Order: sequence, then C-alpha cells, then structure tokens
Amino acid sequence: MKILVTGGCGYIGSHTATELLEAGHEVIIVDNFSNSSPEVVDNIKEITGKDFEFYPINLLDEENFENVFKENFIDAVIHFAALKAVGESVEKPLEYYNNNIGSTLVLFRLMKKYNVNNLVFSSSATVYGNPITCPITEEFTLSVTNPYGRTKLIIEDMLRDICKVDKSLNVAILRYFNPVGAHKSGKIGENPKGIPNNLMPYITKVATGELKELNVFGDDYETHDGTGVRDYIHVIDLAKGHLKSLEKLNENPGLVTYNLGTGKGYSVFDLVNTFSRINGIDIPYKIVGRRPGDIAECYSDPTKANKELGWSAKYGIEDMCKDSWNFYRGK
Repeated sequence: MKILVTGGCGYIGSHTATELLEAGHEVIIVDNFSNSSPEVVDNIKEITGKDFEFYPINLLDEENFENVFKENFIDAVIHFAALKAVGESVEKPLEYYNNNIGSTLVLFRLMKKYNVNNLVFSSSATVYGNPITCPITEEFTLSVTNPYGRTKLIIEDMLRDICKVDKSLNVAILRYFNPVGAHKSGKIGENPKGIPNNLMPYITKVATGELKELNVFGDDYETHDGTGVRDYIHVIDLAKGHLKSLEKLNENPGLVTYNLGTGKGYSVFDLVNTFSRINGIDIPYKIVGRRPGDIAECYSDPTKANKELGWSAKYGIEDMCKDSWNFYRGK
C-alpha cells in the first residue's frame, strides 16, 4: 500500500515510517520540521535502504498540501502531525486549537475530495482525563485536563460524527500512552527542540551534562513514591501497532479504537532509577511544583488491541532506557 504519513519526521512518525518501509509499503512523508529535523529523512533512508516521497509542507497550507494528493494515489493516511506538549498547550491554547484541529480539517477535506477512505489517527491517553481507576479500558468516560488533550478529543468526536454518516470510511483511533526508547540503530529517536517536555529526553540531556538536573514535577501524588505514574511503551512497539491497525482497516471495520500501552505503570523515579542502573549514569534531580494539567496515575488495559489486532508490547523498561541513551549519546 501507499501510505501518507503526516508528521512523519517526528518521534513516533519516523519510527512508524521506518517500520512501514521495512514491511514493503510505499511511504509519503509530509512534515514541516516544527519539532523535528531534516536529517531524519536521510536517516530513515539509511536505516531502511529505501527511498520515499517527502514534502516539507505545513498541513495548514491547503493549496500545497493538496498537491500531495494530486501527485500520489494514496491508499491510507496515518495522521501524526500535531503540537503535543501538555504544559505548552496550557500556555498557548489558541495555537494548539488552530494547528491541531485546523490542520486535521484540511486533511479530512482532502481525503474526502480524493476518495481516501482509510485513516489511522494518533490520539492520546490524555482523552481519559483524570481516570477514577486504572488500568484504563477504551470504554472509560472521556474527559480532558488540558488543551492538548482537548484537541485530541475534539478530533476523535469529529471522526465519530463523520463515520456515522460516511460508511465508506475505515478509521482506527489509537490512544497512545507514553512512548519512550529509540530505534536499535541509534539513528532516530526522540530529539525535541529546546527544553524537553517529556521525561526521557530530559533525562538523556541531564545524562550528557547538557542540562544540570532533572526537574521532577511533584512528589506528593498518591502513588507508591509520590511521583507521577505512567504507562511507558517502547516506540518500536508503538510503531508496529500502526501496521497492525492498517491491516485491521483492510477488513472494513468502520470506526475502531484501541489503547496502545504495556498495561504496566512506572513512576518518574522508577524510570530515573532504571536509566541510572542500566546505563551506569547518575541523574541529579530536584523536586519542583506540579505542572498544570498533570495527573497522578495513568496506565492502560491493552487487552482489546491484543485480541483484535494481534498486537502486544514486546519491550520492557530496561530496553526503553538502553535504546534512548544509545540514540542520544550517538547524536
């Protein structure tokens, strides 16, 4: 199949594009490098030994984005492109609504115009808000605690509304938990611009001495050590979940929704201590106030994806820490 990957040079997008190419699919990547770099294009080609179409386009530029559809016969879209920092979304909500929802509306219009009916949408566990209990199933009540999560939930609602009236569409909504790790080659991984918003790249920057210490946002949550607990999933496992979802769409299921996580929760200190043990590096830290929009605990029940997609996470927290450091020290 020929797959359009929006945001395909980003962290999850680049790993998914790599897995798609290695599985024999044709790939078209659209990315404006807002949170990635041009070298990722060459690194994907080096890893896979395969070429692909690339367009340095902002999805909000509808005229230029339409050229991608004019110039290619697209079988399916995997939509990653979005601003994604929870804390920043609280500070810049208008920017997040404009970018995440606006660009998605452009994509939906073009998919309809060019009869592209298969979509995998990159959603997030943030749509579960502050869950009453864990693990979280797909049937949990949906709510949000920050503008980033609200953009994901709005887009999910849009898809549910659209699919009710357009039975030709097949859509997989994938609710990610917390991706970490990197490709085994060390050539692609999570490398955000500026001060990282996610935990693992922050740890790696402290490990190199680029940052003095790790800020731990709150140690007074009701968790086993007071720090926030999350379901960390290796980015390669996450990428493979997208390939399994594409296979599912070939069955014409209509709209389907899956959690992609390991089903295990680890705290900030669990991740820091494992990183230190596996890589032999002490990570200095200081406790600071909680971030707006953060919650105490969030981990998945991935049973539905296990059963319906034949997918499960294979890598553990040690692999995530080892591969993250392998990528970052090789940069």
